[in-house]
Amino acid sequence: MVVAGLTGGIATGKSTVAAFFVSAGAELIDADRIAFDAVQKGTEAWQEIVEHFGQGVLLPDGQIDRACLGNIIFHDHEQKAVLNGIVHPAVIRRMRQRIEELEQNQPDAVVIVDVPLLIETGMYRDMRDVILVYVPEKVQIERLMDRDGLSRKDALARVHSQMSIEEKKTYASIIIDNTGSIENTRERTFAVYTELQERVETDIR
Repeated sequence: MVVAGLTGGIATGKSTVAAFFVSAGAELIDADRIAFDAVQKGTEAWQEIVEHFGQGVLLPDGQIDRACLGNIIFHDHEQKAVLNGIVHPAVIRRMRQRIEELEQNQPDAVVIVDVPLLIETGMYRDMRDVILVYVPEKVQIERLMDRDGLSRKDALARVHSQMSIEEKKTYASIIIDNTGSIENTRERTFAVYTELQERVETDIR
């Protein structure tokens, strides 16, 4: 089995590439989906969040009010660090459990772990490969303005709130350039999948 991390930046097209990997035959582990599940009512992370942030971050049904919590951490880096300290370990535990399950049941699988903060959290160290979906910052800004109807100033602020795409590039072992057409990106993604699949077959032999 080969486990590769997939990351990118805002408006680079990571979700599109993830979908292409699935259509090629890869097993996808979606960190955002796992993070959503990890803080559902009654989980250990949910309890820690409520204990720290209080009942005010809950919806009437007891689930976390993500908009409310987001507003708190957006303006307070210390509180953001506290939340990350609760959520990230829970996500990593669940991801590792899923990888172990796949290793037992599908030892010939190509596993793509889709993590927006793969590099920032240090999770990339556990990955055999780091796949970066790349477009230049200028393209990120243009696409973000078109997609979300933002002003250039607001788009810049969102892009600059993340690690720069050029810095992320230095951590990548595989780059999928998404600057061109969607078909070019699909072809490149399928080529990367084939490369990873061949590595699995080599390891098995």
